[in-house]
Amino acid sequence: MRCTYCVLLFTTLFLGTAMAATPDAEGFVPMFNGQDLSGWVLTNTPSATWTFQDNMLVCSGKPIGELRTERMYQNFVMELEWRHMVPRGNAGVFIWADDITARGVPFHRGIEVQVLENAYGNTQSHTTHGDIFPIHGATMTPINGRGGSRAFPTEERSNPSPEWNHYRITCQDGEISLAVNGKVVTQGKECSPRKGYICLESEGGIVHYRNVRIKELPDTPVDAAHVAIASRGYRSIYSGLDLAGWTGKEDSLNAWHANDWVLSCDGPQNRSDVTLETAEQFGDVGFVFDVRLKEDGKSLQFGLRDAAIDTSDAAISTHLDQTGRWNRFEGTLQGSRLSLTVNGREAFQNRAVEKLAERGAISISPSGPIELANIYVRELSATIK
Repeated sequence: MRCTYCVLLFTTLFLGTAMAATPDAEGFVPMFNGQDLSGWVLTNTPSATWTFQDNMLVCSGKPIGELRTERMYQNFVMELEWRHMVPRGNAGVFIWADDITARGVPFHRGIEVQVLENAYGNTQSHTTHGDIFPIHGATMTPINGRGGSRAFPTEERSNPSPEWNHYRITCQDGEISLAVNGKVVTQGKECSPRKGYICLESEGGIVHYRNVRIKELPDTPVDAAHVAIASRGYRSIYSGLDLAGWTGKEDSLNAWHANDWVLSCDGPQNRSDVTLETAEQFGDVGFVFDVRLKEDGKSLQFGLRDAAIDTSDAAISTHLDQTGRWNRFEGTLQGSRLSLTVNGREAFQNRAVEKLAERGAISISPSGPIELANIYVRELSATIK
């Protein structure tokens, strides 16, 4: 390795989570305890994606998705060492992110600090030496940009696989800077959000992390418009690896495919029914799911305790983007009342639904080929009659 800066107090590495550990002499606390993912949330990746070996956090790269902190951060210094174990490996650290992933993608809205292996190559649009850029609705003014919102490093300092690299990410009042192997090379300002979650990204290749630690700096006044969406209690019910947790007739299951972060269906074709259901039963529930219809004239029924959300419903279809684009459905079923927004626009509020069971499965019944992603649920306690 070309730099000795990344040699840290290794013995203090994984003594506890950032929420519970005692700060060291420099004010840093470890973000992992070396045993489990305490202090972190599996947003849209299963636990199998993230394991611990030899005091390292190992990311399998599958499925594509993210792991985020349980709590938000505003001003801080974060340090970590990383190495890709395959050439052209891709990953990232997301700063000031929302609670769940953005519409139609497996990534959060936030500011991404790129973790890219050297063999990926450098172009006018990207480098492998520590780019920083806003993603999926976030904004940032780059320092050393190239006409867009991406900030480029002033030097090439990262090491190739399987060598280790050291990142020091400093975030203060909506400004962000990255030191790669001991020297600041990339900077951005006027970031929004500027308070939110920290995420680690899984994107196809094996990545090792170690010495992940954080030092919080004093909070400063921040407008609510610059604060990421706080946790609403959502959890993913699709693993991105297989159909675990889902059931259906054998012929139905043959039509469904776990294509990494996308759950796809061929459609009925010669099958009488391709309904897929959760093995888990739900009562009052909040939900999010993204759907992409692949053919004109086809529809999807999303069932909740026998209450159907049908994309052919005029109250819904008027808000859908054209065929081939992702649509986000978000709503609640509380008691006998169903509320729904489509792509951020209200479809209906407290629509009465009759003869509902107290608990039931979530079902997906398409009339043609579809793709789904970002399938989240949250349990609700209050019931509206």
